[in-house]
Amino acid sequence: MPSSNPAFSRGFPAAGSQSGSWGAGPQQTYGGAPAQYDPYSAPTPYAATDRAYMTMDDVVTKTGISFLVTVVSAAVTWAVLPESLAWGLALPAVLVAFVLGLVISFKQIANPVATLAYGVLYGIALGAISEAFNDIYPGIVMQALIGTFGVFAGMLVVYKTGAIRVTPKLTRWVVGAAVGALVLLLVNFLVGMFTTGDPLNLRDGGPVAIGFSLLMIGIAAFMLLLDFDAADEAIRRGVAPKFAWYIAFGLLVTVIWLYIEILRLLSYFRE
Repeated sequence: MPSSNPAFSRGFPAAGSQSGSWGAGPQQTYGGAPAQYDPYSAPTPYAATDRAYMTMDDVVTKTGISFLVTVVSAAVTWAVLPESLAWGLALPAVLVAFVLGLVISFKQIANPVATLAYGVLYGIALGAISEAFNDIYPGIVMQALIGTFGVFAGMLVVYKTGAIRVTPKLTRWVVGAAVGALVLLLVNFLVGMFTTGDPLNLRDGGPVAIGFSLLMIGIAAFMLLLDFDAADEAIRRGVAPKFAWYIAFGLLVTVIWLYIEILRLLSYFRE
């Protein structure tokens, strides 16, 4: 599973930050009242300057580059590397990407090298995983890609139209659900080390496993809302353009998680 999403550690989103500020520069608090919490009040290397601030074009460009690098890495792993070598590289790549992802998340590193390195590493793992699944269930990778794109586009529409507003309460619920699901997976893994099979039936393809995968997909979908709101909030506060690499990293983490869960769910139905 991808490493911890930056929404767990970043200072935003704040309540009420919605699409009205997309592409806009720094804005003052309405009515002149001081903000209750300002994650950019402390000195930061990503603070706004008089010359440039992050725009939505920066976010779209950096995110597109990150996704492209990840897809190319996965495609090369699948098409070029022997399957045995791909699997041999997959586990080390995931472990290194996990550690790198934690460092990026908690230190809020906005650096193209860090974000693209994460994409390359997880691309290697995704290439090996996708090839294995497609060998067993022909065509499942394309179905998973379509499903992932559909969820991404749907949640973007939901966010842009304001059908679901990202509030502090919603953020707490989503983050709490994600942490709870990850703890449950960890418990299942630790118990499984001393027993046989899948002790909590979370990944055995049965009704419980299907329900759990649907839950994980739902959480990942709502995490996309937090990522969209994080980009909107950063633009409104006028951070430096390079911070778009951190936003791109957050979206990459969520989309990888979403793809893996959809791929797993489809395999259950194929069985």
